Amino acid sequence: MSEYNFKYHPDPLKTGAFKNDKTIVCDCCGKQTDVYYTSPFYSIDNVDYLCPECIASGMAAKKFDGEFQDPDSTDEVSDPAKLDELIHRTPCYCGWQQEYWLAHCDDYCAFMGYYDWAALEREGLAAEIEETYREDVCMIPFEDAKEYIQNNECYLFKCLHCGKHFIYLDFD
Repeated sequence: MSEYNFKYHPDPLKTGAFKNDKTIVCDCCGKQTDVYYTSPFYSIDNVDYLCPECIASGMAAKKFDGEFQDPDSTDEVSDPAKLDELIHRTPCYCGWQQEYWLAHCDDYCAFMGYYDWAALEREGLAAEIEETYREDVCMIPFEDAKEYIQNNECYLFKCLHCGKHFIYLDFD
């Protein structure tokens, strides 16, 4: 994946946004690829497979007039080019409900993956998450969120500028 630089989703193969278990034909460019996109893409067209190159270049979003992230389900940043990169050239993650993309330091955060509380503790992030927890987007108090994350996963984000970690969670 190192040949594709997704600023806001640095390892989409690790997070499962991309798969590499078979060879497919990209619906956008028509080329065969063994790495393909499996997560949300919002378009009126029925798009089954996209290659990383068509996502990174913005060609898929342009060709299918689509978005990888709902622009109304993001934090706000001051630079519209950052929103454009997020929704048109960044593979999304897959959530239970509507995916939400967090921002910090006036830029979108990088999606790091799906974590339960034990994984956050193993990574040494539990105390930081308690400090950075945002009830305004998660919609429940931290103690309830912590209890939920004991048995379920949350979505971990990392600020590209200060390095702080944040979580988002949704419910089925």
